Amino acid sequence: MDPTTQHIETGVNTAQVIANQTVNTVPVDFSIWGLFMHADAIVKVVMIGLLFASVWSWAIIFDKWWRFNRVERRADQFERTFWSGRSLEDLYQEVGHRPGHPLSALFIAAMREWRRSQEIATDSFLGLKERVDKVMQVTISREMLSLEARLLFLATVGSVAPFIGLFGTVWGIMNSFQAIAISRDTNLAVVAPGIAEALFATALGLVAAIPAVVAYNRFSNQVGRFGSRMESFADEFSAILSRQLDERS
Repeated sequence: MDPTTQHIETGVNTAQVIANQTVNTVPVDFSIWGLFMHADAIVKVVMIGLLFASVWSWAIIFDKWWRFNRVERRADQFERTFWSGRSLEDLYQEVGHRPGHPLSALFIAAMREWRRSQEIATDSFLGLKERVDKVMQVTISREMLSLEARLLFLATVGSVAPFIGLFGTVWGIMNSFQAIAISRDTNLAVVAPGIAEALFATALGLVAAIPAVVAYNRFSNQVGRFGSRMESFADEFSAILSRQLDERS
């Protein structure tokens, strides 16, 4: 065969191969929605679960942030009023029907037990103090449980979400290797979509976990500090009641 003719045929064959590859190559959408739509069913379930966990975590974060700010602000106002020199009876009449925050609820519970016990003439002072202290401890425990509500969900998301995202990553990489085995082609275009989906699942896991961990640590610290504040207030209030009992004895 003439070398010139052979060279022309070789060029034609090369051009035909390139044309066939261009025709058979389907553009891959690497946007967030495209990665989700082309993901495996298992990876989709992982992504939806992580997205739901992230949305719910942010809802809890905003709710706790608003509530703790309100509780701290109202507690400051109550303590300023409490230590302003007003009588306990007047303060009880003012806030007795609308506690509004844990510190006032603690004060109301103690004052209610105090007033009930005062109606019993034969009651001993020691028994009265013990009952008031017990009521305050029960109130503190109840209010602390209310402040800690739903924080466990943040802790769970923070510890579990990265591993769930990692599961989606492993599953996506497995699909990529299967695509290689089926197509017998190690071209990056074959494995890129599966790897991108896998990395997207990992990213969603981190997006859900990082804010949850940060928020859990912050709110747990706030709950602990407010619990110590309630304990200190209970001790001070108990000392005031004991002083009044000593004055009456």
